[in-house]
Amino acid sequence: MAVLFREQVKSALEVLLFVSSEPLSVQVLAKIVEVEAEDAVELLQELAVEYTARPGGLKLIEVAETWQMCTKPEFAPYVERLYKQRGGSGLSRAAVETLAIIAYRQPVTRAELELIRGVKVDSPINTLLERNLIEEKGRREGPGRPVLYGTTLEFLKYFGLKDLSQLPPLEEFLVDEPEDEKE
Repeated sequence: MAVLFREQVKSALEVLLFVSSEPLSVQVLAKIVEVEAEDAVELLQELAVEYTARPGGLKLIEVAETWQMCTKPEFAPYVERLYKQRGGSGLSRAAVETLAIIAYRQPVTRAELELIRGVKVDSPINTLLERNLIEEKGRREGPGRPVLYGTTLEFLKYFGLKDLSQLPPLEEFLVDEPEDEKE
């Protein structure tokens, strides 16, 4: 690929990611800019490195085999303020706790969630379903055939994860008991 053409294609990929409200697959991007998928991946990776190196507020990420332009984490407070002004709302503590359990234990049933949390999870599950952060993944065999819940692509996008393997290890969240409370 000629250098001039290469830069033009890279710029075209950048524009497509900028204007798209959804992540785009390499196949879609390659087809639109009329290059091979391997070339598109190489250019997207170059763009991602360029965005990471520059002092701006944006970055390119790969999420579940798609690419998306998003904000760098350190600028999240500004975006949150914008959405608060517009009346957007974050997730409640109950919803975040429920979502964390689903993310790490999926597929999981409502009864298992309630056993772990120790409280009803109807409201948090409804919120997470409405926001498309979780979905029904099937039904467990056995009495009542309870619904199994798991995370969605929207969950990965929301948290900026390429896939579930990028979830932080659970050990990071465990709190050691102070010495005087053990016994």
